Amino acid sequence: MKAELLAPAGTPENLRAALRFGADAVYCGGPFLQLRAEAAGFSMEALAAAVAETHRAGKKLYVAVNCFANNEEAASAGAYAKKLYELGADAAIVSDLGVLAAFREAAPDLPVHISTQANALNYKTVEVYRRLGASRVVLGREMTLPDVETLAARCGGIELEVFVHGAMCMAYSGRCLLSSFLARRSGNRGECAQPCRWQYYLVEKTRPGTAIPIEQAGEATAVLSSTDLNALSLTPRLEAAGVASFKIEGRMKSPYYVATVVNAYRRFMDGSAPLETCLRELDSASHRPYAQGFFFDEAKKDPFNDGLYHSTCIFIGVVLRGETGRALVEMRNRFGVGDTLEILSPASIGLSFRVERIENEAGEAVADVSLVQARVWVYTPVALQPGDMLRRRKE
Repeated sequence: MKAELLAPAGTPENLRAALRFGADAVYCGGPFLQLRAEAAGFSMEALAAAVAETHRAGKKLYVAVNCFANNEEAASAGAYAKKLYELGADAAIVSDLGVLAAFREAAPDLPVHISTQANALNYKTVEVYRRLGASRVVLGREMTLPDVETLAARCGGIELEVFVHGAMCMAYSGRCLLSSFLARRSGNRGECAQPCRWQYYLVEKTRPGTAIPIEQAGEATAVLSSTDLNALSLTPRLEAAGVASFKIEGRMKSPYYVATVVNAYRRFMDGSAPLETCLRELDSASHRPYAQGFFFDEAKKDPFNDGLYHSTCIFIGVVLRGETGRALVEMRNRFGVGDTLEILSPASIGLSFRVERIENEAGEAVADVSLVQARVWVYTPVALQPGDMLRRRKE
């Protein structure tokens, strides 16, 4: 059975990008117990609209309910489960055992997936969750690839999901108190300030005014910062092992990021583009240095990590409407006549064009576009469709 490509949807715009660029399913948070900042959570009305839009596309939507609950939240979990079932969610993603029990009791026909926060790392744990009524387990990101293969061979009757791309946490499956102590924002409640990515200096007690750089590989001071996971090349082996779903991290990312990553994985999984091309696509979205995480037990041997974000391209704008010879584009970053723009589209790969003419909505020619979200007509010999995106390669 072909593995599912599961994409993050932190906003309605991200959801549409994920669906258009080839995700089989999306996951998002609602207004209750979702382990991301409040801005990445949908209201019940927005969640209902997202479910309807996803189902019209013939795809699935899973709702993250993956915070560990306090007493008050545990008491409300059953009522929330009923609401998610009534609006048509395809599954709930939970980590708390009490929430799991409440969901199974209140909405037994709503599938439940076990979050990676639950730290499932062995077949015995997966079997326990199966007996408790879970239909899928998202494995812990600390597992090696051979561990995943061994576990998958011993687990029947339950689906397995694995993270293949995106930010990784220095703590065990995200269980970290660093943000709580340094910023009074709990990473376990979706409020992480990401202090592991700050740059630190060492101060010696008797010399309080002297900040000594903590150097790694000669220049970096981001000693706690993790690399980003990129397991694109491993997806055939994971699929052969029996993994049912490949998960992309990023509910706080931009629509351009979601479109770029989903497009690359979709094309490689379908065989419509070679690995090298798809890896090049992944470089065009903002990311920290890539590595393969723990899949080969190499977390401490990863390439040099400067703790900074890198990308080979700048997101220029999204196409709102396409006409013969031109397209209406909503600008995201400055561009102008003479620029060469690349096209990010599910219909093609590797196409670009030189901008020869730009007009504002009044039909007046302009040399460049500097106002964010300005809508302009860009003349192009390549037919563009609504939802396509434009980018400019960095020099």
